[in-house]
Amino acid sequence: MTNAKPALLLLLTVALAVMLLSALCGGTGCFFPTPSDDVLWQIRLPRSLSAFAVGGLLALAGALMQLLLRNPLADPYVLGVSGGAATGAMAASWLMPAAFAAYGMQLGALAGALLATALLFGLARRALMALTPAMSASPSGVRLILTGVMISAGFGALMSLLLSLAPEGQLRGMVFWLMGDIDSGPLLWPAWLVLVATTVWASWQAPVLNVLAHGDTTARLLGVPVRSLRARVLLVAALATASAVAVAGAIGFVGLVVPHAMRLMLGNDQRLLLPASVLAGGAALTLADLLARSIVAPVQLPVGVVTALVGVPVFLWLLARSR
Repeated sequence: MTNAKPALLLLLTVALAVMLLSALCGGTGCFFPTPSDDVLWQIRLPRSLSAFAVGGLLALAGALMQLLLRNPLADPYVLGVSGGAATGAMAASWLMPAAFAAYGMQLGALAGALLATALLFGLARRALMALTPAMSASPSGVRLILTGVMISAGFGALMSLLLSLAPEGQLRGMVFWLMGDIDSGPLLWPAWLVLVATTVWASWQAPVLNVLAHGDTTARLLGVPVRSLRARVLLVAALATASAVAVAGAIGFVGLVVPHAMRLMLGNDQRLLLPASVLAGGAALTLADLLARSIVAPVQLPVGVVTALVGVPVFLWLLARSR
């Protein structure tokens, strides 16, 4: 590692601290908040922590999937994992009693993400387990992405069905949640637990993932259990996606743009790329949440709208820059 790359991690940490401070101040100019401020400690701080957790989870899931498929267009939404999580969470919130709705969403999102992952395994198992050359997208990877797109379309149809059958009083809230709604409710700490666990696992496996990034054949020659490792990577990405969707609904482009941008700046060393993606994803979504609350205040925009409006031109610029 060069000295410049760890310095960039430090810079990302500082940027995250600035974003969190800005989110706590909420554009009001309060730079020295006091613990007696109920708005600060009971609303803004939990919401900012939720935004960071969701952004970090989505960015980590995107980085793992891009590594798995060696394709910068891979992310949880393209492969249908987030669609399955959103459908499961929506079905659980609709069917579960109100007293268990929050935790029912978490379990429903996990069940939907695992269902989407199982469909990927079942429908594209050969593509997922096929050996691919180093640092390139193979026809098998393309088939896997196309399978994921079809799974995502299927879950999109199920979500439309659930929306059409939903009671009138719940419809607006469900639509707003699907466009991305940062929630600071009881799912905050489970999301943080998943973020810490998946980040620790990814950092622990980073040296082995570096070997995998040099090609499946090379990894097998060096004794890496490629097929089981790829399955674990997909399951960890699905768990991270399910947790993010249960907290904030469908928020796009974080898992696509952030890992791609970090790879352009840091290279493909997973020891740096994975933690940098978590930090940058958390900072990016914290900033997006602040903008969603501030642009047309007091009206609050869905966070997914802000990430899409920013993510589309940024990703096109990154593609043009990287040729």
